[in-house]
Amino acid sequence: MTRPYQPRLAEKYREEIRGTMKEKFAYSNDMQIPNIEKIVLNMGVGEGVGDRKKAQAALKDMELIAGQRPVATKAKKSIAGFKLRDGMVIGAKVTLRRDRMYEFLDRLVNIALPRMRDFRGVNDRSFDGNGNYAMGLKEHIVFPEIDYDTVESIRGMDIVVQTSAGTDEEAKVLLAGFGLPFRK
Repeated sequence: MTRPYQPRLAEKYREEIRGTMKEKFAYSNDMQIPNIEKIVLNMGVGEGVGDRKKAQAALKDMELIAGQRPVATKAKKSIAGFKLRDGMVIGAKVTLRRDRMYEFLDRLVNIALPRMRDFRGVNDRSFDGNGNYAMGLKEHIVFPEIDYDTVESIRGMDIVVQTSAGTDEEAKVLLAGFGLPFRK
């Protein structure tokens, strides 16, 4: 039974990227071809210590960007110098898988990154050595879901793409196939 809807990048992976990866790296088995396993979004809210409304606004913005409800990250221990108590909300995180992951990656590559000021491509040295890629955005308002007029404060966010690739070179070819614009 075929699924009625497939994200555009999922079809592109199945029809184009898998073939080019198998040809370039000479995989003997189709199961060796790397794929994207998950994308994790993280947004820290340092000013949420003094005002709970800012933490709630960050959770709402993260939900709009990701398309699913985020998990509030809480402080593990109290730090008096930061006026931080154990259990206070200090951020939000979301793990995207399957269709939502492909939809987010499509919006990131085709809409959000081109809207960034002075954008010249993403850093090609942000791999961790195991085929995973991490990047940061300084402004979360580059996503079209966020209404600039209703945003109280502009926050940054971290985006981590976990792949099944064994090396950084394989992961770079995989992500470039999805259209992630690496610097020349």
